[in-house]
Amino acid sequence: MSMIRLLLAEDQSMVREALAALLGLEPDIEVVAQVARGDEVLAAARENAVDVALLDIEMPGMTGIEAAGVLRQELPAVKVVVVTTFGRPGYLRRAMESGADAFLVKDAPASQLAEAVRKVLAGERVIDPTLAAAALADGASPLTERERDVLRTAADGSTNAEIATALHLSQGTVRNYLSTAIQKTTARNRAEAVRIASEKGWL
Repeated sequence: MSMIRLLLAEDQSMVREALAALLGLEPDIEVVAQVARGDEVLAAARENAVDVALLDIEMPGMTGIEAAGVLRQELPAVKVVVVTTFGRPGYLRRAMESGADAFLVKDAPASQLAEAVRKVLAGERVIDPTLAAAALADGASPLTERERDVLRTAADGSTNAEIATALHLSQGTVRNYLSTAIQKTTARNRAEAVRIASEKGWL
């Protein structure tokens, strides 16, 4: 039996170690690398000649979705399984657009994760069925890339002037983007627009 070489990327060490221990019990899976940051994924995958990368979404340095995109570009043979605590339809859509082969929520049993790893290596796509249904019902994000940038930057309470400086835009342009984003999310103000867009996984 040939062993599947697996990379685990998860910033919470307890969760990462638990996942590594559980997946390590599988007879055909070997966890050959573990990283805590998204921007360490590519180097670790390259160095350890991994077959499959199991990526969390929320990580410092780079999100799992961004890391999936980098792997798809640089190491297209590596299969990508995205796991997340946040079952947000927008995340699923963005993960698939980035080239992920599977998308599962973290509370899935280890046996299901192991099965997903085997399936993606066999060329299948694996998607949490509840999330798939929600993503279809929810539709695509109505926000443009620039509107997303502005909302993301507004998330920490930055003023229009601060957002304008951070994104190299004029304050008038920032106001326009915010106003459109508030309309598209059917929010009453920018804070609510940020919350709604975050919950739907659009940011």
